[in-house]
Amino acid sequence: MDYFLTEEQQEIREIARQIAEEKIVPVREELDEKEEFPAEIMNVCAQSDLFAVPIPEEYGGLGGGVMEMSLAVEELSKACLGVSVTYAATFLGSYPILLFGSDDQKAKYLPDIATGEKLGAFGLTEANAGSDAGGIRTTAVKDGDSYILNGTKQWITNGGEAEIYTVIALTDRSRGPRGASAFIVEKDTPGFSFGKKEKKMGIRASATRELVFEDCRIPAENLISKEGMGFMVAMKTLDMSRPGIAAQGVGIAQGALDVAVNYARERRQFGQPIIGFQAVQHMLADMATKTEAARALTYAVARYIDSDAKEVSKVSAMTKLFGADVAMEVTTNAVQVLGGYGYMREYPVEKMMRDAKILQIYEGTNQIQRNVIGAALIKEYAQKKS
Repeated sequence: MDYFLTEEQQEIREIARQIAEEKIVPVREELDEKEEFPAEIMNVCAQSDLFAVPIPEEYGGLGGGVMEMSLAVEELSKACLGVSVTYAATFLGSYPILLFGSDDQKAKYLPDIATGEKLGAFGLTEANAGSDAGGIRTTAVKDGDSYILNGTKQWITNGGEAEIYTVIALTDRSRGPRGASAFIVEKDTPGFSFGKKEKKMGIRASATRELVFEDCRIPAENLISKEGMGFMVAMKTLDMSRPGIAAQGVGIAQGALDVAVNYARERRQFGQPIIGFQAVQHMLADMATKTEAARALTYAVARYIDSDAKEVSKVSAMTKLFGADVAMEVTTNAVQVLGGYGYMREYPVEKMMRDAKILQIYEGTNQIQRNVIGAALIKEYAQKKS
């Protein structure tokens, strides 16, 4: 469909598509097999100004929004979700600064993000604070003109590879989630270290590690906004980033659909290409329809957020939920269309199916998204009756 993209949006999409086809596809199997961080591809993204896409122009960026980010992420995800999440996670780590950072913080950190010189990461999840983000235990104690951080963050994308981290920690344990605050922590800060690189089912090219804080002293000026705003910073960040997860889902679904259609046109059984069988046609039809529906919802929500809409949690959750579920269904069915070949590493749909599963888990499980949507519906209907 024609989504009436601007010339700049078409250019962003084309650049990302070219990187995906020329740089990612030839090495994606090797990156997955070796669990190798895609540093060279990130350098290509940097040289192509993809890291500048959502950064304001005054900090060296292109001034794009969630829509432009979604277009780039979708194209990279067609080729490899492990690579695309490495790219996208930098902005998950940057959104707290973009949304709530001071002018000084933005001037200090955003230009290096825009050039791709430094990657970002977001530290929220802990061993006992996954879906229950309010259960964090990492602390930040004020000490003169510094804060001292202690605790561990778990399953952090770009952990150990990023240079700029935004971290949620408790400054007042007695207030629970209302006592959380957000901080910027630089990679080489004393007392800040990393756990082992996690071994994952999918997105193996991306780096996932623990963040470990042991009496890690950071300047008080690294506090984002003010004390007690951490939970708000985290939730608003996820509202902005969840359409990016949906865009990953759209991208990987489209990539799997393309492989399935091409295979079905070439594979012959009972004297004809299998795409001639109605059973296969119906599978492909459902895959194509749901992929396009997910794309339409993702673009609509991205544009809605970019319009400075105030209440976006419900629709942001909807697009993440739907995009992730479609990705899992389409990649699974792509494996089915390819039959035995689909189960083998000879074709990329086996990897796509493994990769797609994470979309239903990270940045809030799809069950949590349904909770968010349900809570919003209850609130909306209560307001209508009052």
